[in-house]
Amino acid sequence: MSHPSPQDQPVPQGPPVLPDRPDAPGDGDGDAGGRGGLRERLVRTGVALVDAEGAQALTLREIARRAGVSHGAPRRWFPTHLDLLSAIAREGFAELAARVAETDREADRTDAGPRARAELLARCYLAYAAERRGMYELMFRHDLLESGRLGLRETSLPLFARLTALVAGLRPAAVTGVDPVTAAGALWANLHGLAQLRHWGSLALATGSDDPEALVRATLDAHLGPADPAR
Repeated sequence: MSHPSPQDQPVPQGPPVLPDRPDAPGDGDGDAGGRGGLRERLVRTGVALVDAEGAQALTLREIARRAGVSHGAPRRWFPTHLDLLSAIAREGFAELAARVAETDREADRTDAGPRARAELLARCYLAYAAERRGMYELMFRHDLLESGRLGLRETSLPLFARLTALVAGLRPAAVTGVDPVTAAGALWANLHGLAQLRHWGSLALATGSDDPEALVRATLDAHLGPADPAR
């Protein structure tokens, strides 16, 4: 019985690679701002990838593969790997800003004072760090995100300004002798370290507790002084 030659054998097909031209059908007709465009598909793919596997998985080739385009396609919208990482991180900062805005609305509804607002903000930050671990780690890797072209600073710095304003109201420089920006930076560093140590399990190992409420209150007491019920 004869056997088909190798040339006659069907060739296994891999996943389809979509056209990577900016004006290809389904790529938003070349509109970089269109939600159906290739640019947005790459960013959405990167967001899903960082959530699933962390910042270390965000290679151009892997994002392109998961988006179903050739590995050179991202270069059409993101000239460098840095640009694509920054666009992905910008999505994270936008979500965190939306969460912070919601905590402000909650504080407005309850007529919360500055100290209560600072506590809400701290809890919001730690919750985001726990729930969006991969994105959180990417967002603060400024060794990877040194790009001013995509408005990343305009998205991230207002969040720190919000914390600074609360610190200034609670610990005025005229009283403490410490500039509010410096004081807010120290408080943020403490919260960031708290988020990291909780994630690694080191905090529970050292203190015997992983209670975020107690840790948040202790952190705020250390930086802002004991809570005043009137505030």
